[in-house]
Amino acid sequence: MLTLTSMLGRRFALTLLGAAGLAMATSGLALAEDAPRVIKIATAAESKPLSWGAIGHEPQGYEPDVLKAINAKLPQYKFEMEGAADIAQETGLATGKYDMITGGYYSNPTRAKQFLIPENPIGASMMKIYSRKSDEIKDMTGLAGKKIVPVTAGGGVYKFVTGWQEEHPDVKFKLTASSAGVPYPTRLNELNQGKYDALILPSNLGEATVIEQQKLDIVASEPVVVHNTYVLIHRDAENEQLAADVSKALGELREDGTLDQISEKWFGEKVGAYMTLN
Repeated sequence: MLTLTSMLGRRFALTLLGAAGLAMATSGLALAEDAPRVIKIATAAESKPLSWGAIGHEPQGYEPDVLKAINAKLPQYKFEMEGAADIAQETGLATGKYDMITGGYYSNPTRAKQFLIPENPIGASMMKIYSRKSDEIKDMTGLAGKKIVPVTAGGGVYKFVTGWQEEHPDVKFKLTASSAGVPYPTRLNELNQGKYDALILPSNLGEATVIEQQKLDIVASEPVVVHNTYVLIHRDAENEQLAADVSKALGELREDGTLDQISEKWFGEKVGAYMTLN
């Protein structure tokens, strides 16, 4: 038969167990609430040195390094990156498979309607003219009468050059469109050998590295046009705060010189001075 003392002892023990269980549950809930939100990010898989790295390999390059710097400023998130082809990136972002994508993307009305785009850019795409040192071309007017490396039909370079030609009809040169994806190192060598007089490309593809490593007799002009590049974010209510946080971090990284340090590491030049603010 249970005595009064033993009954009180049992009730006290049960009370302690219940309190402990409640404390553990509360602690677990707090940990769950404090856990960083995982952000799935797709980076360009084959755009060295901007970004490269196939699925299963850690992405490398300018944009992955900037994303790491952003994440260091935003401990409430945990960025998880993987490389993906351009089409897979935008499709995955639209469906919500990815929360964010990077790949040298420009902002335009269509993208701004479909995705969230942080106000501050992640980088800058600087279009330059590459020519031989013996026949240096410093600006677009210097292309008159020159033989230019064919550019991808419908691509950014093609649109820029054809638009410039319409605005400057007095400067005559022939632009040939090409559907062949000839690697830019091959094009640089063709330019160096005299097959062409000029090559027009964004300078964030690693041209400076190829020119230096292969000791090519080629020089780059100052940028003839500059476009900001942006992080694209899946559009939903939850990600509006993410977009604001990413934009704030990017602004701080630009101000403290981090973006310049990273771009100098990968491109051999600082991009901060060329980035424009909205």
